[in-house]
Amino acid sequence: MSDAKTYHGQCHCGAVQYDVTTALDSMGECNCSRCRRLGWVLQSAPAAQFTLLSGADNLTEYRFNTEKIEHLFCKTCGVESFARGDDGKGNAMVMINVNCLEPPVAVDRTTIQHWDGANW
Repeated sequence: MSDAKTYHGQCHCGAVQYDVTTALDSMGECNCSRCRRLGWVLQSAPAAQFTLLSGADNLTEYRFNTEKIEHLFCKTCGVESFARGDDGKGNAMVMINVNCLEPPVAVDRTTIQHWDGANW
């Protein structure tokens, strides 16, 4: 397990910006109909380790399937840089899109976990 550090993330246009503290040691990808199309690299973090710095008023929400995950998109550029939900035990979590971290983080796709969201 690597050490947690604070990363800065944002949408494409920069209207939505956040900081998140995580270890980036459990990155994954999902093959559900939505994630497959977006090409997300996922990393979860407890909600207490996430701070939305700007753009709350520029977010729009999308929910599908079980409607438990709050997918939030920038109204200006359309990028979903994070989502909110829980870990299934009631603990508030944030799922960040590692591809939205600045400066960019190198991702070795051969080492990330694969989630079978298509058959969940």
